[in-house]
Amino acid sequence: MDFEPTLLRAFVAVCETGGFTRAAERLHLTQSAVSHQIRRLEEQVGRPLLYRTTRKLTLTEDGEDFLRHAEQILQSQEALTRRFQSSTASGSIRLGVPENFIGDRLPQLLGRFARQYPAVRLEVSVSVCLDLRAKVDAGDLDLAVAITGSGDVDGIVLRQTQFVWAVADTFKRPQNSSLPFAFSPPPCALRAIAVDALAASGIDWHVGFTSANQHGLKAAVKAGLAVSIFAKEEIEPWMVVLDESDGLPPLPEAKYVLIGKQGEQMPCTAELGRLIVDEASLWPSASGGSERARLRSA
Repeated sequence: MDFEPTLLRAFVAVCETGGFTRAAERLHLTQSAVSHQIRRLEEQVGRPLLYRTTRKLTLTEDGEDFLRHAEQILQSQEALTRRFQSSTASGSIRLGVPENFIGDRLPQLLGRFARQYPAVRLEVSVSVCLDLRAKVDAGDLDLAVAITGSGDVDGIVLRQTQFVWAVADTFKRPQNSSLPFAFSPPPCALRAIAVDALAASGIDWHVGFTSANQHGLKAAVKAGLAVSIFAKEEIEPWMVVLDESDGLPPLPEAKYVLIGKQGEQMPCTAELGRLIVDEASLWPSASGGSERARLRSA
């Protein structure tokens, strides 16, 4: 039984993105074309690979097994192509990305790029406390995803977001004392946004917890130690959003934008930028609910 690589890629894309619409965007096809490819694949296999409901898609038990083998086949084909296809692209690309940009999808994206350009060295900085725009301007980075105000026009807009204040649902506000906050150290862009809003509000506050990564900040908030700033789409079930009715100042909308250093880019740098733009289009926005990034069996 021979399976067409295009059908395998469609199936893997549906599983990785959680639906036909986002898979179609990744593959640059129409949704109906992806649906047709999945039907052809299931007809060839002779059994269903996906449970379909109006709310979600779920892998069947056969679908779980098929996915594992499909990924292995596609990876082997990519390895065979790399082995016998010479690539003239070489050099290095320095990329900076905020930790809260696309989460666990970033390593997958970089893995796809590394397989396509095996001779290109990637140097990736992931942090919430780096001034990535300043590093691009100084020539220390070739590409970066920067957080910027909604009115700024530089760069390619990857997605819009709304920042909010959040605490754990077990948080107890201190009586007759300043309000504790958890931030990353300067020059974190989120810290700057939060501090500017707090300074203009006149409320009594202090930094009660500092961490250089999102995991540490979320742990502090979950433990009820402090309030912190998050993008709206990062809010988790155990969090409570605070607003002006709780005495906190409003936070601005912002954008994640892709920026690059001045001058001509290598073709592989432009390709990495294209992959980032495509991946960002699949990420849930502040106004939409998140979708499961990976299907599991029912």
